[in-house]
Amino acid sequence: MGDQRIALKNPKGWFAAGREVARALTLLSDGAFKVYVHLCLRADRSSGRLNIDHGGLATALGKSRRSIVKYVEELREHGICATREAVNQHKDGEIEICDGFWPYVKTNRVEEVGDDAASYVETVRRFLDARKCVNQVFNPADAQLAMRMFREQVELNYIERGILLGCARRYVALLNGTAVGPISGLRYFSSVIQEVRALQISDGYWDHLASRVAKFEQQWAGGK
Repeated sequence: MGDQRIALKNPKGWFAAGREVARALTLLSDGAFKVYVHLCLRADRSSGRLNIDHGGLATALGKSRRSIVKYVEELREHGICATREAVNQHKDGEIEICDGFWPYVKTNRVEEVGDDAASYVETVRRFLDARKCVNQVFNPADAQLAMRMFREQVELNYIERGILLGCARRYVALLNGTAVGPISGLRYFSSVIQEVRALQISDGYWDHLASRVAKFEQQWAGGK
């Protein structure tokens, strides 16, 4: 047989469904996985983000609004996405697929560090908000520390991974009964972020850790 090349019938809108999607499949309910795939197909490739409203998502998927709210919360609980609520009823909210479940390199992060302090701080807030063992109030001290990291040009990738590693350790302590209550805020992760900056670990390790943290969150939430 001759050389037969594989070609896409419709390359427009094509999405790279690799190990990230396979991981999500093992974690999510059928409904939540359908929402995840829908979001992946429509999110910006360079950021993993898109504007959504629950009503529009419900219409697109033929689900009730209540079901969509439940499925999006399931995505958040597993650390698959982070959300930002709309500032008012006339604007859409925003959702971002987290790195461990997004197959593309998020090229916008360098721009955020160089050009937009407010966007950088908001991204840090979303990283914290995605973890259930962290206090959900992003207070002025958190914002000030995030601004300092911005001025010091700490890459957002290091912050995200530092929060992930710090939460993994905290969940182990919570499940073993050697810690009580959520992490108070961003300062808790300062030393871990510095630790991550000095590490040279493959992306595969962070993918594995993200999966472990998702399971720890389930165990901890179920035992509260």
